[in-house]
Amino acid sequence: MPLTEKNPLSSNAIKLIAIAAMTVDHIAWAVFPGYPKEFSPLLMHLIGRITCPIMCYCIAEGYHYTRNIRKYTARLFIFALISHFCYIYSSHDFIDWRSFIPFYYGGALNQTSVMWSLAWGLVMLRVAESKKITSGAVRVLLILLICLVSFPSDWSCIASLCVMAFGTNRGELKKQGFWLLFYVALYAVVYFFAIDRVYGILQMGVALSLPVLRLYNGQRGKSPAVNRFMKWFFYLYYPAHLLLIGLLIHA
Repeated sequence: MPLTEKNPLSSNAIKLIAIAAMTVDHIAWAVFPGYPKEFSPLLMHLIGRITCPIMCYCIAEGYHYTRNIRKYTARLFIFALISHFCYIYSSHDFIDWRSFIPFYYGGALNQTSVMWSLAWGLVMLRVAESKKITSGAVRVLLILLICLVSFPSDWSCIASLCVMAFGTNRGELKKQGFWLLFYVALYAVVYFFAIDRVYGILQMGVALSLPVLRLYNGQRGKSPAVNRFMKWFFYLYYPAHLLLIGLLIHA
């Protein structure tokens, strides 16, 4: 389904939906640590599955609209660095300052925030769309290397792959939805067998994001002032709310 101005939701609107869903999800992780099976945390985490696909979608849209792709890429990596410390601090697994060092305490997953995977997703999309890379083998190799680098982050390399899928299939929601569900299904299978079965199945709740994306009209918003505010609001909100959660958990 192509983007149309008749749809009611601007990018500002879908970003606010993502922020609300993300906040609900992160509160659940803070209040209900681990993988509880009660109704409330499961519902909150299900709502939270809306967030990552919208974030990936917005990164891909940003690639399409940005005037300076290098600055956009640099901005994402800067915020990924800032968000790393807030993400680690907001976790119940935080021990001391050495927790900020990836892999220090032996873990392999969730070593940094999803912003790392999103930033590399933009790079992956640039590789996929690059006219300078003429060799298909080189293109595939670079994508695999990006998967390896982004693997230890929240949502692993799946978020990176979803950014690429959204960007390379822009305006074709059925194809975007297919690849979203395909990649997240891989993630869900690993989650099911390696971490928790119920929460593995829960990952497929990303499908709830598709009705939201279907209502996207391809526009930022009507007010230039609001657009300027929203440009930075999400970048600031993400690490700020994680820092607040961390302060509350470790108070």
